Amino acid sequence: MDFQLSDDQRALRSGMRDLLGAVFDRGRLRAAVERDGALDRSLWRELGAAGFFALRLPEEAGGVGLGLPEAVLLFEEAGRALLPGPLVATHLAAGLVKGAAEGEAVVTAVAADLPAAHLAEADAVLVVDGQAPGLPGDVLPGGVSGAEVLAGEALRAFVAAARPVRSVDPLTPLHRLAGRTVPTGATQAYSGALPYEAALLTAAEQLGTAARTTEAAVQHAGERQQFGSSIGSFQAVKHLCADMLARTEPARAAVYAAAVTGDPAEIAAAKLLADEAAVRNARDCLQIHGGMGFTWEADVHLHLKRAWLRAASWLTGAGAEELLAADLGAAGRLPRSSAAYGRPVPEAGGGG
Repeated sequence: MDFQLSDDQRALRSGMRDLLGAVFDRGRLRAAVERDGALDRSLWRELGAAGFFALRLPEEAGGVGLGLPEAVLLFEEAGRALLPGPLVATHLAAGLVKGAAEGEAVVTAVAADLPAAHLAEADAVLVVDGQAPGLPGDVLPGGVSGAEVLAGEALRAFVAAARPVRSVDPLTPLHRLAGRTVPTGATQAYSGALPYEAALLTAAEQLGTAARTTEAAVQHAGERQQFGSSIGSFQAVKHLCADMLARTEPARAAVYAAAVTGDPAEIAAAKLLADEAAVRNARDCLQIHGGMGFTWEADVHLHLKRAWLRAASWLTGAGAEELLAADLGAAGRLPRSSAAYGRPVPEAGGGG
């Protein structure tokens, strides 16, 4: 079986990279930082027009008709570019929330006891575990598996009851939801297909950060001169760069494979690997940049802060480890290969 990207998939990835380079260059990134992460609605509509949110909707519903593997490629590029906003939730809400597919609506998500991102700007909220405080409210019918949609007056009351909290990422404003009830156990907190898809798309963003910081570190190591030589010629710096690549590529393989199978355990493993690659690579990139890496003017710290935030989103490290442990326990033994599980692959949704 050939797991290499097809020509169409490569073209899709390249096209998204070119688009983001044109509509969200470094100038617009820094402008977003100066706005304290306030969303640029025109950028959101440009993403919608490019099919970013409607990628997995059927063509007869106005979508592109592609699948989860292609969505992972786009979210990897979004991670590389540090694209702000609740991209994952809006993508998953396409076809469910009016305007989400076209980029006319901003949709965020509430999951477990974590703060909600961009809540004040949201036109709708995906309530993933059904435990939001103050609901019985105005919940739209026909929610996707593992979530309901909050809109209208109920959304306004919901936002009014939340309080802003300080975010480590200047591009991601957060709100804490008072009185939220948290279900116990990974199975309850992450029921349905939607949270697993969200975890995988977040892992793809982390993969983009891991790859981008690796490239930035290698470029800086080749350009920065010290003692008459580029610092990339020093063994300690070589090892850091090699370690960054050695973390990125296994994470890439895990994320791409999980996109094909949709298996929750494989998604959990992919999220673990991608989180580690993104956070540790950003740290190593910062170290290779030296004193300038710590400055506000450099972009390295933005990658590190976003990686920290994503690592705590959807499926945390502890939750992923619990899910993997439960999966191994259910298998009864450690398999010699992935085929040894001998169980059907659960539906992950989205087609493809």
